[in-house]
Amino acid sequence: MRTDLDPAELGPGPFYRLLTASIVPRPIAWVSTRSAAGVDNLAPHSFFTVACVDPPMIQFTSVGKKDSLRNVRETGEFVVSIATEPLFEQINATGTDFPADVDEFAQVGLTPEPSSRVAPPRVAESPIAFECTLHTALELGDSTVVIGRVVHAVATPDVLDGDPHDGGLPAIGKLRPLARLGRDEWSTIGEVREITRIPWREWPGHYPAPPIG
Repeated sequence: MRTDLDPAELGPGPFYRLLTASIVPRPIAWVSTRSAAGVDNLAPHSFFTVACVDPPMIQFTSVGKKDSLRNVRETGEFVVSIATEPLFEQINATGTDFPADVDEFAQVGLTPEPSSRVAPPRVAESPIAFECTLHTALELGDSTVVIGRVVHAVATPDVLDGDPHDGGLPAIGKLRPLARLGRDEWSTIGEVREITRIPWREWPGHYPAPPIG
């Protein structure tokens, strides 16, 4: 037996909580923006992923009309710093509903690092950051999907397993990314499993058909 759940019957709030407790873990976009008046803003957004490979684009969703969205619309720029385990408390604190004229960097004791290609600062304490220009802001009901083109990226050598110019990548055990779950729950990277994808030329006989009858 299963429990049937109708979004219209359950209502937006309860169904939102069901979604966020079921679609887990979710990576966190730690989005920094700068308002037209020059006030820096920093907030976590847990609806976040890669949107395109070439050109490189990433996306986050603003649920409601938050300061991050307003600033991106005003200036056309934002930065996503990767949310990591050592910064857990600061990341959570930047989710506080500070007034729009309050600088979250100063409130939670983080260092704004000048970006190379955009005005909003990076989080100096975060090991990887992606500087973006706005490509599309797509409104869907009460939410807006913000897609940005990555124009520059930085990485701290300590989290890399080699030079990215020679194929080096972030090492997951060094990066230690955080993810959001449901309720007030978060997760760390936990156990990492590795498996290669099966090419079609190797598929026959890899998973034998079950016996008939």
